[in-house]
Amino acid sequence: MNMNGSPRLFQAPARVNIIGEHTDYNGGLVLPTTTAIYTWLAITERDDRKVEVRSENLDDVRVFDLDEVEPATKVDWIEYVKGVAAVLEADGIRLRGANILIDSDIPFGAGLSSSASLELGVAAALLAVADQALTAPRIAELCQQAEHRYAHVLCGIMDQYTIACAEKGNAILLDCGSHQATQVAIPDDFGFVITDSGVRHHLPDGDYNNRRDECATAVSLLAKREEGVSSLRDVDEETLERNRVSLGDVLFRRCRHVVTENERVLQAVAALEAGDLDALGALISASHSSLRDDFEISCDEIEALVDTANARDGILGSRLIGGGFGGCVLSLTHANNLPGVANDIAAAYAELTGQKPWTHIVESAHPVREVECR
Repeated sequence: MNMNGSPRLFQAPARVNIIGEHTDYNGGLVLPTTTAIYTWLAITERDDRKVEVRSENLDDVRVFDLDEVEPATKVDWIEYVKGVAAVLEADGIRLRGANILIDSDIPFGAGLSSSASLELGVAAALLAVADQALTAPRIAELCQQAEHRYAHVLCGIMDQYTIACAEKGNAILLDCGSHQATQVAIPDDFGFVITDSGVRHHLPDGDYNNRRDECATAVSLLAKREEGVSSLRDVDEETLERNRVSLGDVLFRRCRHVVTENERVLQAVAALEAGDLDALGALISASHSSLRDDFEISCDEIEALVDTANARDGILGSRLIGGGFGGCVLSLTHANNLPGVANDIAAAYAELTGQKPWTHIVESAHPVREVECR
């Protein structure tokens, strides 16, 4: 790739969800933060309407024309880039052709939102070279649309909104129905470590969308029986129990996870504000149990990793993060236990599986932004 001229450099962080899993597309509450691993994008302007994109991670180059962007039948990595360009143009932004070089520190398929990080980085870079600007929440909404239409993943707004809007040092309490967000400070003595199970999920294969469909079916049934129900955010435990028989076992449990997880998010905010590590640890562990038993998105490797982490001295709670069916586990500890506890988890899991896992100590990061080229 020929990067004519002086490139501009952008970084988009990974997203780590402290608690509030599979609530986002149900109009619910989430409590995510960013962490300092990034998608990096170098971009230069072209004098035509073509976009040439090189992925350093995949050693692949693709080219598309901004005037001829259509969703592909088969989802490929370039669809995330094309999708962002397409929705920006559809929103009235006249883009310019560009050469883009992409490199990512974020493990793919690990539940750390590598796709949303890519989307937000592409959006920021394309807007910059086109001398255009949008608010951070609007960019998040458009990137969510891109993932729906081009990657065929019906994700909620959490990932894109966090990477666009979460301020360094904070988590955000995000209402995924209203998109109202509150910055929540993370106390310095709260330490989070991520450990990769080594099992990769691929969301377009259907498991994620199946869970979303199950929740939508439950809402449709509940709306016929209960006034004012348009999403699971409108349902409390009493209402859910009243409709247990009509929902059936599977849909009841799917709903129970979402309803109780929303409450756990509010309790987690209170724990952060009170500096109560033990309370947050208990909530994180309860979230995992619900994801495993009611939402059924765990797997043997994740269970082994959660058990391994929780058996280490100093770990106060662990849970799977991301879409499920693999990926990473988040564990809470006192910050002064890091990085020793991270090494202990990795060593114990390596002894169990024969392979040392990737680990990462969460370090809150700035939202997507342009940085100085060095």
